[in-house]
Amino acid sequence: MKMITTGLIAIAVIVLAVALRPRIARAELVKEGQIAPPFTTQMITGETEAPVSLADFHGKKVILYFYPKDETSGCTKEACAFRDGYSRYTNAGLVVLGCSVDSADAHKDFIRKNSLPFPLLLDPDKKIATAYGAANGIPILGLDRRITYVIDENGKVLKVYPSVDPSTHAIEILNDLGAADAAAPAAQPSPAAPASN
Repeated sequence: MKMITTGLIAIAVIVLAVALRPRIARAELVKEGQIAPPFTTQMITGETEAPVSLADFHGKKVILYFYPKDETSGCTKEACAFRDGYSRYTNAGLVVLGCSVDSADAHKDFIRKNSLPFPLLLDPDKKIATAYGAANGIPILGLDRRITYVIDENGKVLKVYPSVDPSTHAIEILNDLGAADAAAPAAQPSPAAPASN
């Protein structure tokens, strides 16, 4: 009986400790119509690391997508879906930027292994993710949650995607923006050869 009581007390203490532990609060999502929080960071494009800020994209629509971690199955699916539709994005005048807490070397490997044509932003201190409400999406691992923002040409949030299916999300954005048919310019047909008699 004494062991059962001790066991129940131990379980109760553990439950209370978990229930009352300090939680890392998630920041609020930026809402549609609000000005997108400015950021300055390093951007990885292929093997190159360069400074970048949101202001660099003024006059263009930006797809800013947050994902938990390079090389995980869902994140790879999502990145490859953006890669596969990348020509549609560029033909529609859209800029794609991925963002996670991974290191520059991890981003370079991820870009190389998956032939990603778009840049990945460095956010090791989670300042960008926190400003956009993406930080601590997976608190136990300290990873960002999967959220995408469409930022218009003037820096306002046009659309927020708080729930993302990694395999269909890239085409969902194109459909929502009316850019799903933004294919590469068609080749001009060559003039017909004169008929020989």
